[in-house]
Amino acid sequence: MHYGIERRFDSRIMNNPFDYRPDKECREAFEKLIDWLEELKKSDRAEEVNFCKELADGKMLGVLIAEDSNGERHRLYAFSGQLGNGGFYHDGFVGPVFDYLQPGGYFKIHEAEISRQNREIEGFEAVNLAEIRTEYELVKAQLTSSVDAFKEKCRQSKAQRDARRQAGLIDDSEMAEMIRQSQFEKAEIHRLKKRLAEDLQPYEAKLNQATAQLEAMKERRRHDSEELQNWLFSNFKLLNARGESRSLNEIFTETPIKIPPSGTGECCAPKLLQATYMQGWKPISIAEYWYGKPKGGELRIHGEHYPACRGKCLPVLSWMLQGLEVVPPLENHSHSVTKLTPKIIYENEWFCVVNKPSGMLSVPGKGCEISLQQWLENQYGIDRGVKVAHRLDQDTSGLIIATFGVEAYKAMQSIFATRKTKKTYVALLVGDYRDKGLAEQGIIDLPIAPDWLDRPRQRVDFENGKSAVTEYQFTDVLNGKSRVIFHPITGRTHQLRVHSASDQGLGMPISGDRLYGKADSCTERLKLHAHKIEFTFPLDGQYYSFESDVPF
Repeated sequence: MHYGIERRFDSRIMNNPFDYRPDKECREAFEKLIDWLEELKKSDRAEEVNFCKELADGKMLGVLIAEDSNGERHRLYAFSGQLGNGGFYHDGFVGPVFDYLQPGGYFKIHEAEISRQNREIEGFEAVNLAEIRTEYELVKAQLTSSVDAFKEKCRQSKAQRDARRQAGLIDDSEMAEMIRQSQFEKAEIHRLKKRLAEDLQPYEAKLNQATAQLEAMKERRRHDSEELQNWLFSNFKLLNARGESRSLNEIFTETPIKIPPSGTGECCAPKLLQATYMQGWKPISIAEYWYGKPKGGELRIHGEHYPACRGKCLPVLSWMLQGLEVVPPLENHSHSVTKLTPKIIYENEWFCVVNKPSGMLSVPGKGCEISLQQWLENQYGIDRGVKVAHRLDQDTSGLIIATFGVEAYKAMQSIFATRKTKKTYVALLVGDYRDKGLAEQGIIDLPIAPDWLDRPRQRVDFENGKSAVTEYQFTDVLNGKSRVIFHPITGRTHQLRVHSASDQGLGMPISGDRLYGKADSCTERLKLHAHKIEFTFPLDGQYYSFESDVPF
């Protein structure tokens, strides 16, 4: 496959890789890539078949439209990270920003040394240290056993003395002898413990020496690993549109985390921009698409476009795009949603219940749009101490409780923290649950964790995720969409959205979900509504139940 060239003469500003919808040229370029990959699958060459299989296991693919000085358009393609034996390279795709995997190169030589250290550490820990520790524990057990045996002998001796005392059969001479015997036994226990420590000391010293040796080996490995990473990040240099170059170390020095995460610079967008600048071309538009199965607990859909990740790519692309005019972020993701005013449906001295519209933040964010918290402060005034007690996603509509004053806020927080509220949500899911063979009702139990390198996305994580449990019941199917009632037992971020979209959950994203759903289903608002909330409030002991009509 070769890069496509088309004759065009129009020019426009670059789309924002963190907030965009692919333009026509990017969509067409991706379709051509898919067609080519389908043909590649039919190849009789094993390396091509294996390449396609690896892609099908899940990979981000990127396309970029560039323009040269003659006005000709070029299509460039990239895959994220590495693939198979080819590593960074495959015909038809741009190469890496920095190829640190050259055989015999600095990185490979030092990487091999660190691998050798890993094997050495594992062997020392599994054999040498294990033998020394076993010897120490065996000797300690033997010595401790002799002390314990003497203690048992002393206990029996004391029991005999106590029995004679209680029987009143002893004279002063025998009493004095009992005291001397007791004192001797106590002293002998002390001497035995001292001898135990002395006899054990050589074995303990040997164990401490081996442990110190292991720690020194690990420290040397840590130092060498950091040195290698520092070399990599210092030599990993990225261009911007002005032709300037900066290393990853220099770029991340200006960020809060200071050190680049592993794999930084190996995503599609940096590869594509670097290749474009190296050719002297101008980037026109860019898009990244997921290809294949989701992996690692991420919620990705084959063929859907996704924004560049923020954890690794935001600092990198902020540098690489300098010198280009870039479209500002779209900011408002609620698409055609009409911005409605919140409605207060209940109020007492402790709290109020508000019906939040879709598209409104619960609390202030980075943008300039007014949040529900700010709207309530405008309604009640700062002196009233109004505070949102829990949150809904920006695109979710429905009931939110806000409290008046610190005492009410703490009380409301306590019943949410102890799960003494019952919340009911209604959603429309993309697909017919009957076609997927799902039960009409059930429980989803999938732990959730933040995707730290791609916030605000969440992921299914069985190792580090927090427990997330949702009860569900399907009620209807209309026009290919399933209506469902959710009762979240826990309250994790994006819980209902993740449990709906994940193949390990219901496998049907909520209609209009721009993070976890399909792009063509996101032309309208997120079809998720906080319909009902029930609780007993601690400060007055009353039971409350509130409902809000579902607006879809």
